[in-house]
Amino acid sequence: MQADRGVMNIDDQRICLWLVPGFGSVFAIACCIFPGFFPPSSPMLSAEQVASFYRDNTGSIRISLVLFNLCGVMFIPFFMVIVSQMHRMANPSRAFAYSYLSAAASGATTFALADLAWLIAAFRPERDPQLLLLLNDLAWLAFVTPVGFIIAQNFCLALGIYLDAQREPVFPRWVGHFNILTALLMVPGAFAFMYRQGPLAWDGALAFWGRMGAYITYVIVMFFVVRAALNRQARAQIGALA
Repeated sequence: MQADRGVMNIDDQRICLWLVPGFGSVFAIACCIFPGFFPPSSPMLSAEQVASFYRDNTGSIRISLVLFNLCGVMFIPFFMVIVSQMHRMANPSRAFAYSYLSAAASGATTFALADLAWLIAAFRPERDPQLLLLLNDLAWLAFVTPVGFIIAQNFCLALGIYLDAQREPVFPRWVGHFNILTALLMVPGAFAFMYRQGPLAWDGALAFWGRMGAYITYVIVMFFVVRAALNRQARAQIGALA
């Protein structure tokens, strides 16, 4: 009976894992529809230029942000699969797994705040340009700068991997190194509060492009890493039943 529950649990995790390609594709489409992403809007735009951007692109902004709103938090099930796998690690406690869970949930909340600020700006594009500028600043800074959650996630997972005392660990040791590297690549985003131009501005090479590239690469790599871990877990359970 216990083994049957284990197999069912793997099935649950597989469903959550395979949500990633579907919702990730929709999320990518939303990014392409949003006119302020490629290239990202500049922090140097005046209030009148920002107001004009929202007035001229109201329809595409609303459509893309509704998709963001619906699909952005759907990466949470993927992170919960990682948490489930962390529970299989031979660590002294489950502190790293619970910390990873808390960081993932907090990060999703911050993303929702950025999405909400963009949507409010596009809801009434006839507002005072200074108010639209404020909402635009809030959205971009909430989107780019709160990297602490991602850094905490990655460090907790890396430490869990390093301390996994099993003969066959849940994740290979290189995955820990990869998580540390990704965390370090997120750091420049925190400095977007301090700069309006250059690589550390919210539209800069490090704060935006480096951060986005690192995060997309992270999700893709971890998708295959988690899939392999689930396959190993399934084989181990089949062997236990034999």
